[in-house]
Amino acid sequence: NIDDIQKIASLCSENNVKSYLTLNTVVYDDESEKIKEIIYSAKKAGVTALIASDMSVINYCREIGIQVHASTQLNVSNIDAVKFFAGFCDVIVLARELNINQVKKISDSIIEQNIKGPSGNLVRLEMFVHGALCMSISGKCYLSLHEHNYSANRGACLQACRRKYEVRDKETGIELEIDNEYIMSPKDLCTITFLDKILEAGVTVLKIEGRGRSPEYVKVTTESYNEALELICSGNYSPEESTRLEEKLKTVYNRGFWDGYYLGRRLGEWTDRHGSSATKTKEYVGKIIHFYPNNMVAVTLVESSGIRQGDEILITGTSTGAYTSQIDEIRIADKKVDYAQKGDIISFKTETKVRPNDKLYKVVFAER
Repeated sequence: NIDDIQKIASLCSENNVKSYLTLNTVVYDDESEKIKEIIYSAKKAGVTALIASDMSVINYCREIGIQVHASTQLNVSNIDAVKFFAGFCDVIVLARELNINQVKKISDSIIEQNIKGPSGNLVRLEMFVHGALCMSISGKCYLSLHEHNYSANRGACLQACRRKYEVRDKETGIELEIDNEYIMSPKDLCTITFLDKILEAGVTVLKIEGRGRSPEYVKVTTESYNEALELICSGNYSPEESTRLEEKLKTVYNRGFWDGYYLGRRLGEWTDRHGSSATKTKEYVGKIIHFYPNNMVAVTLVESSGIRQGDEILITGTSTGAYTSQIDEIRIADKKVDYAQKGDIISFKTETKVRPNDKLYKVVFAER
């Protein structure tokens, strides 16, 4: 919705946060005017930059003077491609299939050859550091289009690769026994244990894949990578610290982790299940029905799973985002209780403002 662009950009600006609009879709002629309307609305709203792969989008961004970043779907893998897109973009998202040595060579060449973007500054390199990986080269997949007529290159991937598959001999009909039926579903990228090497390679913008992810996923991943950056900058980054952060990342949605192509290892890290491999999961408790700001007390009607003193909780909402804590004390009719069940109206303290209709969950270890 175009109206959302202004709301989101304003919210980001008020909180001193940059905003980026992804338009890395294939554009057809009959969509040209609509795309221009979206881009103009983004400029008017004060969006920091667009991320695009279609040259019609990139060119129009340059015409009206809004920053544009070259999407990973352009598969930029060498310095000549960087030179070309430097005529349009100050930031280039490199292909996810490169290894760190190749990234370092591109970064060094930008400095040596003084390759500058439209701003007059040296082109900056961006890399994916965390999140889902496509089985195809930089997302250039046609499986969903072929099977279901929904194009991954137009934001409509049905993720046929994430399903189980059988392997059969067409001549005999014999099904081959394979170790893993998820033969086209890669594990998720996670670089938290070698983030220092990515920075040393000259990457200055880190990208976390998060389309359609939950508020707690956004919270945990951004917190973890920000903490890793702080540890690197302070000289306190270590295998122990990075492993601790990796364990934290495992608590939210993931398909299992691997290093991607960055360390030069062969592809072969496939997920072994449908959906998430997160070590923790959330169970719905109820909605916030009132909040007392003077006492920082939330009131909730328990609608589903019961809740106990000491439980880890998560509260999510449109304005609240994702708030996590431990519930130290539960009250029913102002009396302390150890446990509340479905139908109870409970009150408990929070450290931040929450809002009516926010959802309360308890966080538990996932069963495997």
